[in-house]
Amino acid sequence: MTGGVDTDLGTGGMEGVAAGSAAAAGSGAAEAANDDNPGIPPAVAGRLTELGVRDLALIEKVRIVFEPGLNVLTGETGAGKSLLIDALGLAVGARADSSLVRHGSDATRVEALFDRVPEPLICVREVSVAGRSTARIDDEAVTAARLADVAGRLVEIHGQHDQQRLLDERWQRELLDSFGRLERERAAMAAAVEAWRKNEAALAELGLDPRELTRRLELQEHQAAEIAGAKLRPGEAAELVARLAAAQHGETIARGSVEIHEALTGEGSGAREVTAAAAQRARELARLDDRYGLVAERLLGLAAELEDAAVDARDLAETVEHDPAALARMEERLSSIYSLERKYGEDEIAVIAYGEKAAQEASRLSGLEASRESRQAEAARLLVAVAAAGRDLSGARAAAAGRLASAVEAALGGLGFRQTTFQVAVSQRPPGPAEPAVESDGERLAFDASGLDSVAFLIAPNPGEPARPLARIASGGELSRVALAIKQILAEADRTPTLVFDEIDSGIGGRGAEPVGRSLWELARTHQVLCVTHLGQIAAYADAQFRIEKRQRDGRTVTEVHRVEGSERAAELAQMLAGPEGGAAARASAEELLERADAWRRATEGR
Repeated sequence: MTGGVDTDLGTGGMEGVAAGSAAAAGSGAAEAANDDNPGIPPAVAGRLTELGVRDLALIEKVRIVFEPGLNVLTGETGAGKSLLIDALGLAVGARADSSLVRHGSDATRVEALFDRVPEPLICVREVSVAGRSTARIDDEAVTAARLADVAGRLVEIHGQHDQQRLLDERWQRELLDSFGRLERERAAMAAAVEAWRKNEAALAELGLDPRELTRRLELQEHQAAEIAGAKLRPGEAAELVARLAAAQHGETIARGSVEIHEALTGEGSGAREVTAAAAQRARELARLDDRYGLVAERLLGLAAELEDAAVDARDLAETVEHDPAALARMEERLSSIYSLERKYGEDEIAVIAYGEKAAQEASRLSGLEASRESRQAEAARLLVAVAAAGRDLSGARAAAAGRLASAVEAALGGLGFRQTTFQVAVSQRPPGPAEPAVESDGERLAFDASGLDSVAFLIAPNPGEPARPLARIASGGELSRVALAIKQILAEADRTPTLVFDEIDSGIGGRGAEPVGRSLWELARTHQVLCVTHLGQIAAYADAQFRIEKRQRDGRTVTEVHRVEGSERAAELAQMLAGPEGGAAARASAEELLERADAWRRATEGR
């Protein structure tokens, strides 16, 4: 067992070794690895540095430290190589399966460390035997969907039975655009569609039926005119109510007002004269006693107040309406005010506010038709711009599709697909009933922010057979090798840090395997690559090789992982070539493979 693999996670799990692993996850480990293996590229943020698995099927406890370049997992069939890929899938958000929990255990636990500065990204997934799944990112509980969103971008797994992102035609379109460096054309298309969508949203707000528009406009104008014509004053109704109530008792009020005036101002006995006389007497007493001065002032004030009260009583009497015609007018006005309040508001202030709002709405509606006509004209202009941007993007895609197809087909030839046809189909389609469309070269075409096109990768592995979409390839091994060819061509376009190939050698003989190994090694200069293989010709090109094997421990079968280094590599490759009984000839063939791979790598790096 080497320093690359530890079969005991300890009680603290991956978090317990995180501090010690941080250096391995960072540049220090990369520099150390490069000192011993100059061909291994430096660590790139996001690459998988460690994988810890506990109680998953045959795996009891294991921890693997991966290299930045090509990591190869080898071992006999059924030893558990694919289990490690399943474990990695769990760590990046794949669907949980309780059947993976080791017999006799309560839960399986997977922990993955990804290179990140200044500390590694730690992703943890636990699945209980009851099917409950929990996930954590940097010791923070998250949903599986969140885990997939964060960590799923760091790893892409190409396996026998997985639905891969490469099979998604939307992703194929993204890869084509990245290969063709169509960022400018994509941005122009997205901007044109966004401008059109904004105008459509504004137009939708103006989307009244003309008859409905006329009806609403007439209603608002009528309401505004009715309220404005009434010329209401706040408090007017209350005043009218008071005046009408007073008019009902006009004679009594008039007589009472005279009586009040006489009582206050009558000759000799009026309250004002009596009070004034008392004030005069108090002033006389004030000459003898100063304290009466204040009494005199108060009495003089009372006399003045009495005079004012008498005048007010007389004036109020004069306001009492006696004219029947005037009373009828007041009653009619009050009725009109009440009618407006029933329709528009609880008082004069509310009615006035309603009228102002109605006037504003009438003004808006009167300009609506003009605004709609302007927006409709703008929509037509913007659709022309969308169509132009779409045509530019489609033309650029068509040109890039030819180049990409030729490059991938050539790469497939080096991977054993000697007579394979690979195509990148760029097509358009008519819009559905509710889809937006543009006119392009006399055709109505559906569109969205990504353009007018659908993109599909097509392949015909066998001569004489029609090319079919990549998603319909039955063989997982074929899919893995196609993915390898595409990844090799699109290495700069695809930024996924870690690529995993499970059973990439399915259906490949020894003659075709060595080019696969070389392609994987070249791909691993820009991505970290993990590869499960049975072929020594592929394993010979590994930057790090791990042997997966089953052993009996305490009456239970367990899977163990060992990093194979130095002379052990030749022995492992010999077993892969000829089995345990291969002998010296197999050993010599293995050593020749390693020497040939080493020479090819040195020559490739010297270019």
